[in-house]
Amino acid sequence: MRVLGVDPGLTRCGVGVVEGVAGRPLTMLGVGVVRTEADADIGVRLVGIERGIEEWLDRFEPELVAVERVFAQHNVRTVMGTAQASAVAMLCASRRGIPVALHTPSEVKAAVTGSGRADKAQVGAMVTRLLRLSAPPKPADAADALALAICHIWRAPAQNRLQQAVAQNRLQQAAAKHQAAQQQAAAQQQAVAQRQASAQQQAAGQRQASTPSQASAVKGRTR
Repeated sequence: MRVLGVDPGLTRCGVGVVEGVAGRPLTMLGVGVVRTEADADIGVRLVGIERGIEEWLDRFEPELVAVERVFAQHNVRTVMGTAQASAVAMLCASRRGIPVALHTPSEVKAAVTGSGRADKAQVGAMVTRLLRLSAPPKPADAADALALAICHIWRAPAQNRLQQAVAQNRLQQAAAKHQAAQQQAAAQQQAVAQRQASAQQQAAGQRQASTPSQASAVKGRTR
């Protein structure tokens, strides 16, 4: 599996590509940062991020794009910029039909370091070790992007099993509902048939009861 990790940000958007499967050594194919000028118009900056991510998609052709899930922060301006950059990354991938996965910072930290409260230095050190690099990627945004890719590769098998289990459960529920609906329809048809049979029997009984009276009336007129 080849995954492009994206650590979203307006000034520095970390990107990193990792290839491999869970349980085996992983390989880093590329790492870097898409930068924009802090004093540029927001529209221009978003276009710059889009072009940068498109270049990475063209160059590495990933099977999936893993993006950090944005959470609210005290600095509203910062979280807005992060959310906008995240949306651009998801748009670029989805436009090409590439699946997108979102992972929270704590999920990434726990997957890479074993602790959801690890700091950036610990994440960088583990990324360096796991990918057998000579030094931690700089800046930290680049290391975080690689950590996102690693996180998804390791979590994908478990997520797939969970999704399969959920899908199987939904199929079973749908089959049970269909069977129940069929049984209910059959019961309703049987009830209708019973009512019709009862009505026919009642009508036949009324006809039999009225037949002697009619015969007597005819006999009386004949006399």
